[in-house]
Amino acid sequence: MSSTHTEPAPAKLNLFLHVTGRRDDGYHLLDSLVCFADCGDVITATAHDDAELTLAITGPMAGDLGHGNIEDNLILRAARLLRAEANVTQGADLTLEKNLPVASGIGGGSADAAATLRVLCRVWQLDIPTDALEKLALKLGADVPVCLHGKTVLMQGIGEKLIDLPELPSLSLVLVNPGKAVSTPEIFAARDAAFTEENLWDRTAKFNSGASLAAALQDCRNDLTLPASGILPEICDVLNALAREDGCLLARMSGSGATCLAIYDTENQAERAANAIAESQPDWWVQATGIQTMQDRARAQIGASFPA
Repeated sequence: MSSTHTEPAPAKLNLFLHVTGRRDDGYHLLDSLVCFADCGDVITATAHDDAELTLAITGPMAGDLGHGNIEDNLILRAARLLRAEANVTQGADLTLEKNLPVASGIGGGSADAAATLRVLCRVWQLDIPTDALEKLALKLGADVPVCLHGKTVLMQGIGEKLIDLPELPSLSLVLVNPGKAVSTPEIFAARDAAFTEENLWDRTAKFNSGASLAAALQDCRNDLTLPASGILPEICDVLNALAREDGCLLARMSGSGATCLAIYDTENQAERAANAIAESQPDWWVQATGIQTMQDRARAQIGASFPA
């Protein structure tokens, strides 16, 4: 008998990202405050008795994935890895509802892989310890463990060191992508600044509003913004568009770009900003959203999707 489950794959947001060093193998060391938006892709899985794994892609951004080799998609790689490690004989039909831009600095592919691991553990009825699943996630990419964790954390190392932080306050956000992808390796290669001191963030800090969080974030930055905007100048246009809307408390690039985020004082201001930017730049991807709360994560665990 088949079993079908759905798992949200929320967008990963880097509220700051400091590059603190580089390992001998070339991987950069990071220090980043990561939270998750209340929007993203969605993975659906249906288990079946034969061993075949299939992937269908739907959603508004599905066309942007149509030019690659679907067999090399990170979702199928995650499914194959989990099945091999857990000695599963079943297969599954997987569907990706692609809502996030591709190669956009908000963890789309990594979030999809993490959601695949979570949903297949449910449809295949696997009871895998968290630390073992996180080790599997790291084999798929440096951002996959934090997406699997799915909570507000301080992310360090190459992405494998996750330090839980106090819950953030409810935030009114706007995410904007100029409709162009950027290469993460190319951006790291273009960076020539000194490394940033690590552990600058107070791990005990609690915030009662978006304004208080935004004020604390002023002392941090995204170390990849300068090299990314040198490669793709439209990132500066996005940051300026976000910053000039009423109520903007902070505008910043997420991850390696090109998606940028802004914190607004109220939900209404965020909605007005999103509408104004979308009207003036119809080719940009624009999304007003918030961050996932404990209640949102509990809702996701029972198979609900993102709010409309």
